Amino acid sequence: MAKPYMVGHQEFAALYRVEPQMVAQWLSPSRGTLDPATATVISGVRYWPLGFACRYGTTTRRPKRIDETVQARIMAEQGEGWLADLGDELPPIVGQHELIQVFHLPSQGTLAMRIAAGNFPPPDWLLSGSSLWLLDTVLDAVPELRTSARSLPWVPNEEVVASLRDGTYDGPGSRALTRGRQPKNPR
Repeated sequence: MAKPYMVGHQEFAALYRVEPQMVAQWLSPSRGTLDPATATVISGVRYWPLGFACRYGTTTRRPKRIDETVQARIMAEQGEGWLADLGDELPPIVGQHELIQVFHLPSQGTLAMRIAAGNFPPPDWLLSGSSLWLLDTVLDAVPELRTSARSLPWVPNEEVVASLRDGTYDGPGSRALTRGRQPKNPR
């Protein structure tokens, strides 16, 4: 199945030949040039369709040009795919936080060990250091996961799957994690 081309902070920054921290600055309310709503949040991290990331530079007061060789490299690394522009064009994509909920796993370590041992479907994307999967990639692998499992039943939670499919998932990983300095809570 062809998948949409995607980028994380690192790939987004590389497109514009800037440091990844610049993407965070573009997202900041003080700069406000990159609307957080344009991102899809997966396992607490923002990701964008490559089509949007490439178009972003044309939406700013001072237009920015992408590095077309970086765009070509991203597309080549991700294999056969298509150029999505908006998050609502994307199929359901999951990371480890969502997978823990889909399968009622006891811990992230359980999933991480399975992935590290090569007993889990290879990720559809490796973006900014994180593995991501199409939900269907994982669900299609359920029979193999069950066959190789010692104790885990690998039964998908249909409510979580349905919420991921219809875009209403609000469980762990559904909100962007804040990084850096945080204001202290008044007591």
